[in-house]
Amino acid sequence: MRLIDTHAHIYTEEFDNDRQDMLTRCEDEGVDKIFMPNVDHTSVDRMMEVELKHPNRCHPMMGLHPCSVKKDFEKELYAVEQWLAKRKFSAIGEMGTDLHWDKTFWEQQKEAFTIQVNWAKKYNLPIVIHSRDSVAETIELLEPLLDTKLTGVFHCYSGDLDQANKIIAMGFKLGIGGVATFKNGGLDKVLPDIDIEHLVLETDSPYLAPVPHRGKRNEPAYLSLVTQKVAEIKKMTYLEIQDATTTNALNFFRNI
Repeated sequence: MRLIDTHAHIYTEEFDNDRQDMLTRCEDEGVDKIFMPNVDHTSVDRMMEVELKHPNRCHPMMGLHPCSVKKDFEKELYAVEQWLAKRKFSAIGEMGTDLHWDKTFWEQQKEAFTIQVNWAKKYNLPIVIHSRDSVAETIELLEPLLDTKLTGVFHCYSGDLDQANKIIAMGFKLGIGGVATFKNGGLDKVLPDIDIEHLVLETDSPYLAPVPHRGKRNEPAYLSLVTQKVAEIKKMTYLEIQDATTTNALNFFRNI
């Protein structure tokens, strides 16, 4: 098996000068597939263009990022709904909540969250959840919306072990990325007690590059560094982490 990057914004302008070279490096490092989360109406065309050029490797999601939830969020959601009705996507995402940057539109974020969860149920798609500085609040929002079909992942997980166990109990997975390599990232205290079947790997490129590239542009080729770190933390082999997380990702993105 090869690696799968379950969350990477490779359509952004940060990759405009070397996107093909970046994808070649990705191939060289054993990353087979890349799943691309949408942000809002401004990111759709770029994302679709990457899919068009690399249809078997780069798979789009459709959703509204919580940081793009403003006064006009209904208009943004209307665009998402139109796309969901038009064609197949791998997931609804990136959606969720964010209390890191701006709390102004918290009520709107909660409404957008609920609407997108209901679309996931309607279209039988998993949800890819952003929850920066809002893991507890997001769990609270999600619990009453659960049913037997709803699945998802808390992308870029950085919560504690108790929160991780609550998420797993709901049938959701944890997306593990560059934070696992950070000295004070905290995941070294969480991952040893989490079974590998509950994890998928990601880069969140171009953000959150793992050590030793921290502070620089991230890219899917660096997923191998995340894999190695998770293997060290969990006292497993690289291949064991690779095979298990790839299987988890393929089962999660069942619509590709």
